[in-house]
Amino acid sequence: MTLNVATRDAYGDALVNLGKKRNDVVVLDADLSGSTKTSKFAKAFPERFFNIGIAEQDMMGTAAGLAVGGKLPFASTFAVFATGRAWEQIRQSICYPNLNVKIVASHAGVTVGEDGGSHQSVEDIAVMRVLPHMTVIVPADGVETTQAIEAVAEHKGPCYVRTGRNKVPTLFGPDYAFKIGKAHVFHEGKDAAIIAAGIMTAEALKARDILKAEGIDAGVINMSTIKPLDTGAVLEAARRCGAIVTAEEHSIIGGLGGAVAEALSESAPAPLVRVGIKDVFGSSGDCDGLMKHYGLSAGDIAAAVREVIKKKKR
Repeated sequence: MTLNVATRDAYGDALVNLGKKRNDVVVLDADLSGSTKTSKFAKAFPERFFNIGIAEQDMMGTAAGLAVGGKLPFASTFAVFATGRAWEQIRQSICYPNLNVKIVASHAGVTVGEDGGSHQSVEDIAVMRVLPHMTVIVPADGVETTQAIEAVAEHKGPCYVRTGRNKVPTLFGPDYAFKIGKAHVFHEGKDAAIIAAGIMTAEALKARDILKAEGIDAGVINMSTIKPLDTGAVLEAARRCGAIVTAEEHSIIGGLGGAVAEALSESAPAPLVRVGIKDVFGSSGDCDGLMKHYGLSAGDIAAAVREVIKKKKR
């Protein structure tokens, strides 16, 4: 883990590169292009950028129309607005007709920080995952974000990509190859497996080091595609380790933890502990303080691994 890059910054750069390669790419924003980093595309291709204003429902409808017209639209705003304020439009105008619209939402999770609970989306993965035809991706770092944007551009159908405000460690090198629906196994482990997504993947790797010093061999899996879930990777980890911990900067209801629980219960029951937001709203505070307050630190993940191992021995 070396260079720290915000996934929203990687998104902005990826858009520009994509725009150079494809003339059909258009970008829409809801008056937040400086924050979502679509401003980079706006500067490079002003004729293909549309600031819809503070009208997220309109933005999704316009994106749908552009898709019908043969364009490849990327629509961006903060996650809480994209998935909350415009959910009906995403359902009716994008997912129902299965249109080729890419929604890339930034400032997700509690690491938005001082903006507080009204702006900290901890439900977005759940409400996007439930929609038919929707693909849901939560990249772990800048490298994966870049590749995810390239992948969704080639994928036919609605996609939701979740990016963050703050800089995160770079976990992947130039040899990494992202594929929609495929998990990346950092370590297999034998005592328990940590399945993480987004910024929690870096925390999971730190947790593994904490546990290794205690003689516990914890596997770490980066599950960047929440839907379609790599159920094969989940079931293999459950059979190998016999215990699973999920880690996400999102509610434990309906997100990664919910998806993994569904897979386990149907095919390979195993003890599970979900690390995430415990059915509460966010609150105002600094990033590190909020991570600790909501139990999202590496130490919290390590504690969850110890807990799930005890469950395995019952």
